[in-house]
Amino acid sequence: MVSVPVLERCLSVSSAVPDTPLANALARNAKDLAALARTEFPRPKQPVVMTFANQKGGVGKTTSAVNVAAALADAGLEVVLIDIDPQGNASTALGAEHHAGTPSIYEVLLDGTPLAEVLQPCPDLAHLRVCPATLDLSGAEVELVDVPNREYLLERALRSFLRAEPEVDYVIIDCPPSLGMLTLNAFVAAREVLIPIQAEYYALEGLSSLLRAIERIKVKLNPELRVSNILVTMFDGRTNLSREVMAEVQNHFGKQLIHTPIPRSVRLSEAPSYSQSVISYDPRSTGAIAYRKAALEIAIRFGGK
Repeated sequence: MVSVPVLERCLSVSSAVPDTPLANALARNAKDLAALARTEFPRPKQPVVMTFANQKGGVGKTTSAVNVAAALADAGLEVVLIDIDPQGNASTALGAEHHAGTPSIYEVLLDGTPLAEVLQPCPDLAHLRVCPATLDLSGAEVELVDVPNREYLLERALRSFLRAEPEVDYVIIDCPPSLGMLTLNAFVAAREVLIPIQAEYYALEGLSSLLRAIERIKVKLNPELRVSNILVTMFDGRTNLSREVMAEVQNHFGKQLIHTPIPRSVRLSEAPSYSQSVISYDPRSTGAIAYRKAALEIAIRFGGK
């Protein structure tokens, strides 16, 4: 786990206080950008497979998966994002083709197609590849009912892929907002889980059921699975509510908490409509900087492992 002092040394912020809140934010962004530009993201010794999951919708799960993946790739790490959500929003956000008939995660799970054969390069980031999701995936839950060992389909495909491409640093899996068979496959394939939590009143509501499900999967199917990262999203530092939620998450998940919260940002909402991550769409925006700082903290946690 990365300590706050370690992260602060990587991203020092000036103690000077500008005259206005806007000037303060611009100065802070400039300092963070300069610090990020001279900071090298450490590589893990072995590939890190991380599932982004929360059965509650609207918490910034896909936005976080897309932009953490983009930030890690932008820093020069080799990243693969697997979109296992039938909505295909992560595929859209990274400019991946995912119309009907496009080779996708569906073919990997149902037909045994090698993962490498369906990966697409991200148009904006040289070190990022995407396994898209198409609408075919929406029927996968039913089609998998009679498949033997259906919980291990993604794990087998991913193990074979990483055996052939051990230079991959991170595999990030974006799950549906549910605890069905697709999400189960993601949990069995991964070792790490990142849970995004929005900085709102019901932030921790429903989280206990997700944690119980992860514990059951750990006991029965994947003993290496663990919740290693909690990311607070939609944060507004001007409100007491956001600060209280951050403090509550810190109290319950101090070791797992990523200390950089993700702010509400118009740029974060706009970027997917241009088929881009915010890292490519507006790299100097507050949202982009926050995700790059969060990705740096993740890289520090796993660097050298």
